[in-house]
Amino acid sequence: MNMRIKETTMSPGAERTGKADEATAATTTIRLTAAQALVRYLAAQRVTDEDGASTSPLFGGVFAIFGHGNVAGLGEALYQHREALPTYRAHNEQAMAHSAIAYAKAHMRRRMMAVTTSIGPGATNLVTAAALAHVNRLPVLLLPGDVFVSRAPDPVLQQVEDFHDGGVSANDTLKPVSRYFDRIVHPAQLLNALPRAIRVLTDAALAGPVTLALPQDVQAMAYDYPAAFFEPRVVRFNAPTPGEDELDAALDVLRAASKPLIVAGGGVLYSHRGPDALRAFAERHGIPVAETQAGKGALPWSHPLNAGAVGVTGASAANALAHEADCVMAVGTRLQDFTTGSNTLFANAKVIGINANAFDALKHQATSVVGDARTALDALGGRLADWQADPAWTQRARTLCDAWRETVIARTNSQPATGALPYDAHVIGAVQRTSATSPEGDIAVCAAGTLPAELHKLWRTGCPGGYHVEYGYSCMGYEIAGGLGAKLARPDREVIVFVGDGSYLMMNSEIATSVMLGVKLIVVVLDNRGYGCINRLQQACGGAPFNNLLSDCLQGPLGAPAIDFAAHARALGAYGEHVDSVAALEGALVRARAADRTSVVVIDTDPARTTDDGGWWWEVAVPEVSPREAVRAARAAYETKLAERGGFSPRNVNNDTGNDA
Repeated sequence: MNMRIKETTMSPGAERTGKADEATAATTTIRLTAAQALVRYLAAQRVTDEDGASTSPLFGGVFAIFGHGNVAGLGEALYQHREALPTYRAHNEQAMAHSAIAYAKAHMRRRMMAVTTSIGPGATNLVTAAALAHVNRLPVLLLPGDVFVSRAPDPVLQQVEDFHDGGVSANDTLKPVSRYFDRIVHPAQLLNALPRAIRVLTDAALAGPVTLALPQDVQAMAYDYPAAFFEPRVVRFNAPTPGEDELDAALDVLRAASKPLIVAGGGVLYSHRGPDALRAFAERHGIPVAETQAGKGALPWSHPLNAGAVGVTGASAANALAHEADCVMAVGTRLQDFTTGSNTLFANAKVIGINANAFDALKHQATSVVGDARTALDALGGRLADWQADPAWTQRARTLCDAWRETVIARTNSQPATGALPYDAHVIGAVQRTSATSPEGDIAVCAAGTLPAELHKLWRTGCPGGYHVEYGYSCMGYEIAGGLGAKLARPDREVIVFVGDGSYLMMNSEIATSVMLGVKLIVVVLDNRGYGCINRLQQACGGAPFNNLLSDCLQGPLGAPAIDFAAHARALGAYGEHVDSVAALEGALVRARAADRTSVVVIDTDPARTTDDGGWWWEVAVPEVSPREAVRAARAAYETKLAERGGFSPRNVNNDTGNDA
């Protein structure tokens, strides 16, 4: 490495006071470029392993697509540190950021990755992924190149010029979707920016995307950095401890309840030993547990008090208990509309919001407890002593939970009727039947469409991390890239990517990356020939089938394409196989599990059928005026639901403003 180490002469006083070593360390500097300093600092960050006796790198590596603005500066620095901080080449900037985010999710936010891009389209391709990380509270470090600080050669290739602000670049698009944003305009600024970035990335309340925009001339500038800045350091993960007054207020609500329910969110999984604390709390106090998309797996699916998925995509057991409960303990969840049934599901309950982020803890007019899930549950449990929910409530919950598990087994073990296409439940069942010999269990990865609903209800996971579904942002295209990140994080587990044909077409390039890296995935493509989920929603709102299924789209003289996904996968270097039955799917999955590289298995599925059991109302606004009778009927049903919920109504707003149509 091209660097210069120098030592400043110590004062005689330092030697006389016995602080010679400290003074030397404090005054030794290393001359590095800003890019070299950044990479060296990231490589020095460590995290304590589960055993508490060893450490691992905080950053598992850097995904990079080099281009104008990052290849010369950051690219050279990454090359110098490629052993300590591996660099992974990807094929799409958004996809590689998804992979980095999935890596952090699979590590329960205890380890993470960085991503670097060029200054123009590469940087703006990060915006969707950054929004996903922001919504899901997942850490990722974004390192896009930027234009020259000197502005001497402006406008440079790929530069976005703002006619009103000379300081704006394409990277400013990342500000709204970053938890912390900084533009490094001098190498010395890294001394402050990097520790701040690490703090945000490792803080339970702040965790999310961090963007450090790196002007290309600054990347190449040299500076004399303190040597101590690059000493290996073990990172502390920060989470607030709940206050006594908040705990007392929550206890007052809980002790007054007889029918409490715990809703477990992702914060339970991200809390160190959070699932253990949840299980102990639920068992001691006889409280059933329902799980959000992010929280699924916090309690084993077979646990007697696990009521299953909650909300719009929820189980009948969980939703019945949620609607009857007089107290809902929302632990580590941001209470999005799919969890609350658009704020109708917890209609009879007082809510206790337990969350490391005060913004989330206050939702649903909750009695808030701002703190880490494990710490808060332990503190509440210690004060509750032997208090328990009404025994009749606990018994009712156990009965409902048992019945739901029987439903799950029945739906996933069923077979399509003769001549009928399978639907998602049949595919999920086939995958789980072929995993019976895997003691650790598979990791199911998914993101958008119907599949997250079916998986939320029907996927059986016995341990945290076995369910990896991105449904905070419901981002099509996350699936395959997310599977790559999950497999990098958990190479000992079989990663099963469930993806529809629509999402596959939107982003599939990381199949090639998985083959190149030797990171084996099993990708199951459910081909329903279009956007089946949104097609059903369209019709549920009274709309005609339009522009969703391929058969309902505007077409040229050649008609809709007959896409051979298996052949496409083979063209990317993976194994590809199309099957025509559930039995054939099971055989293909057995072969995929034994394969030495990524396998893509394709099966045609029914775009109309879903699992009827469970579910809850979800508010989707229906047009108030339409020439279609079906839309008018859907609007009437929508207004009935609004009236049942009470509160906000679009018609009330129109009346208030004098614009009633």
